[in-house]
Amino acid sequence: MQSVCYLSTWKRFVNEGVLDPSRISKRIIESWHRCKSQQVNPYLKKGEHFLTSDLFKQQKEKNSLLLQAVLPTLKRIDKMMIELEAIVLLIDPSGYVLSITGNKKVLHEARRINFVEGVRWTEEEVGTNAIGTALQTSEAIMVSGSEHYSIASHNWSCAAAPIHSCEGELLGVIDVSCPVDRAHPFMLGMVASLAQEAEKELNVQAHKKEIELINRCTHLLESSQSVVVCNEREKVVAVSEDLRQHIPNYKGMDRKELLKYGMKVEMESSILASDQTTCIGTCLHIKKVDELSSSWTLTSKPFYFEGTIGTSSSFQRTLDDVKRVAPTEASVYISGETGTGKEIIARAIHFNSKRKNGPFIALNCGALPAELIESELFGYVEGAFTGAKRQGHKGKFEQANNGTIFLDEIGEISPAMQVKLLRVLQERRITPVGGTKEIELDVRIITATHWNLSQLVEEGKFRKDLYYRLHVYPIYVPPLRERKEDIPYLVHYYCKQNDWNVQMPEEYIERLKQYDWPGNIRELFNVLDRLRISFPYLGAENYHVLDKFFVTDVHCFPIQKETHKLNARENIQKDLMIEALQKTQGNVSQAAKLLNMPRSTFYRRMQKYHL
Repeated sequence: MQSVCYLSTWKRFVNEGVLDPSRISKRIIESWHRCKSQQVNPYLKKGEHFLTSDLFKQQKEKNSLLLQAVLPTLKRIDKMMIELEAIVLLIDPSGYVLSITGNKKVLHEARRINFVEGVRWTEEEVGTNAIGTALQTSEAIMVSGSEHYSIASHNWSCAAAPIHSCEGELLGVIDVSCPVDRAHPFMLGMVASLAQEAEKELNVQAHKKEIELINRCTHLLESSQSVVVCNEREKVVAVSEDLRQHIPNYKGMDRKELLKYGMKVEMESSILASDQTTCIGTCLHIKKVDELSSSWTLTSKPFYFEGTIGTSSSFQRTLDDVKRVAPTEASVYISGETGTGKEIIARAIHFNSKRKNGPFIALNCGALPAELIESELFGYVEGAFTGAKRQGHKGKFEQANNGTIFLDEIGEISPAMQVKLLRVLQERRITPVGGTKEIELDVRIITATHWNLSQLVEEGKFRKDLYYRLHVYPIYVPPLRERKEDIPYLVHYYCKQNDWNVQMPEEYIERLKQYDWPGNIRELFNVLDRLRISFPYLGAENYHVLDKFFVTDVHCFPIQKETHKLNARENIQKDLMIEALQKTQGNVSQAAKLLNMPRSTFYRRMQKYHL
């Protein structure tokens, strides 16, 4: 199979740093630039970083779960590898080759470049390669011939795909490699399929281990103690009954996040498997230091955020970006759907920056006619046009001097306005409409839009030079459907802001979680507005009234009111059954098998728990 990257392209980049993007894929280009910046040797002839036998043994023990789950699958395709004259490898998240099997002749060729068990095969070590680049990008990729950055792999063609846990954590990589003249286009599909199969098996194993962990801690969870049970990856799998109301979305939470809830670990103990030799988790004995608090109140430097931070990992990543960029002077570009709270993010950047004592001025560019936006942004002098104010008018830029200006829906401005805005960004001064005197500016610029701005650039609707001026530090705000675990916190925040002294019944919260919220947080708050006006006092028996408040009709399985309060054991059983049904897409037989439970028992408990 002929490599799409010719040797001359590689030589020119290595020697001159010049690259023709039309001759090579985007992922390879990005990887080559990473290699060059890290000063990887392009003339490297073989791998050089190995683990000693003792360290390699430790590395395999560290990744024993990965090996147990994946090796049977790789063994099954061993005959195929021999016939294809290829080899298959399993690599851990650090880039170490844990296993390598396949065609003996190809294995011999691999040894010539030290492509063996125990070697570290990352971009930093051997340049662009399928394994290292898959680890870097968390994406499946095929690298062939001189697409490899170092000559060690120029005679090889490799396809690799990452393996992720159900929480999205990178667990390793599966790679299929062969001599470049034996490469096949289906290699990439093969490794992607193998990785998917490995993920399913790992999820099954993790679920079984979690069930064992919970079963061994049931007596603690049902006691009067406040306890949290974590698996070996320090993720929360269960909490005692008294903590459930304080940590409603505990499942999968990192133990460090307990600090958000004003909790302190007084003591922790290891939980052993039934063989009494293997540690499968930890039980944390908790002391409530304070009432529910923000994750930022325990830090030495308080972080200002106008809304509620919730607990979802997707929104926590957004807040991490805000914390990083706020102290700088970098221009920020916020992307996200309408109603996700982009202005709240912009305010958080401003009020956590050195400019917090200066003005924060916001303008929705999409809400203004094209003929008015220039005077609104730059201001105007007296007599500039018919209807102009007598004393003239300060524009938003001048109003924001020594502070921050937030330009929402920046993708809506006209091409002519784009040129003028670019000039302001370059020169840091403005001239009011109808005036001649320039005004110096000291303003930080934050922009936002629900459009795909890079796509508008490609379509010629938005200037590329302006895009790069604004797109210095991008921040993505996830839609509400990607952070439904935050809905209880948003509801609590709404009630507090509107002095609505009501305890939202669990049935209402669950119904709110079932809806996909095309209008995001704005739509959620609109629904809560209507609910507050229509039903000042909420009862669990009429939660179905929510349905008529939603914008679109959605299929909903009504949540039945339970006839009695479940105890801790029953709550755990119910949670495990729901999770098993979700993982098997509603297949009761498979869900019962996953829980090692007779199908008749599963059906009986479904009826009992109204599932």
